[in-house]
Amino acid sequence: MNYRHAFHAGSFADVFKHAVLCRILAYLREKPTGFRVVDTHAGTGLYDLTSAEAKRGGEWRDGIAKLVTEHEAGHVPETTVALLQPFLDAVGALNERGKLKVYPGSPAFARAWLRPQDRLVACELESLAYTALKRNLRGDARIKTLEIDGWTGLLAQVPPPERRGLVLVDPPFEEDADFHRLSHMLGLAYRKWATGIYALWYPIKGRGEADALAKRLTKLGIAKILRAELIVSPVRDQTRLNGSGLILVNPPWTLHDELQELLPALVTLFERQPRAGSYKLDWLVGE
Repeated sequence: MNYRHAFHAGSFADVFKHAVLCRILAYLREKPTGFRVVDTHAGTGLYDLTSAEAKRGGEWRDGIAKLVTEHEAGHVPETTVALLQPFLDAVGALNERGKLKVYPGSPAFARAWLRPQDRLVACELESLAYTALKRNLRGDARIKTLEIDGWTGLLAQVPPPERRGLVLVDPPFEEDADFHRLSHMLGLAYRKWATGIYALWYPIKGRGEADALAKRLTKLGIAKILRAELIVSPVRDQTRLNGSGLILVNPPWTLHDELQELLPALVTLFERQPRAGSYKLDWLVGE
């Protein structure tokens, strides 16, 4: 996958990932005590959908643009819209009505949900991306940006002082080792902070790496692991992104039922051909 996320911003995978992120943040806000979000691979924070990269990639047209169009036409079920509303509100706040020009990255979604007592730490190693991230998140005392390797940041930032919060791990998967690194580093972080919520994103081109990841995760001694996958096309052609998954450790108790409603609707919305999409929602460990 191309490291420069501007090519992929607003894709079906982004919509899925960020919709779930917003559900978790909504849950964390239900208690008055503060929480912390640690975003290990934050990117630039905001993405210009009119840029040359976005036009070249064009994935946002079959992602966020399709969702907004179908929603405005009344084609998305009301129960699904209710679950997506926090996500849609965050996107809408950055765009003029009827003009989709900016798509928020995960740190911008997190910022939209922070209260005065909450904090965000956003890590990014690539220098140009970090410069843009720092600029896009400037002027907010609740946010700290770090020019640091995300895997190093993961272990350095847990446990947080607030004792409540979410760690989002969304590496670029440029290296084959990232799948193994994902499970290994989660195990190390969990030993330091076993009560935190972790959300780990991964791409699905074929089944091999995703299934091997699931097997490794079951051996880490973690109490609760929920797996959610969105497949938009058959995995026969492994040269393209056919789906994406989220590993959710200590997920909010409401999230499983919310995903049971949300995932089928996203399959219907984003599948590339009729009846070509599917989803997976199961407990790897726990309930």
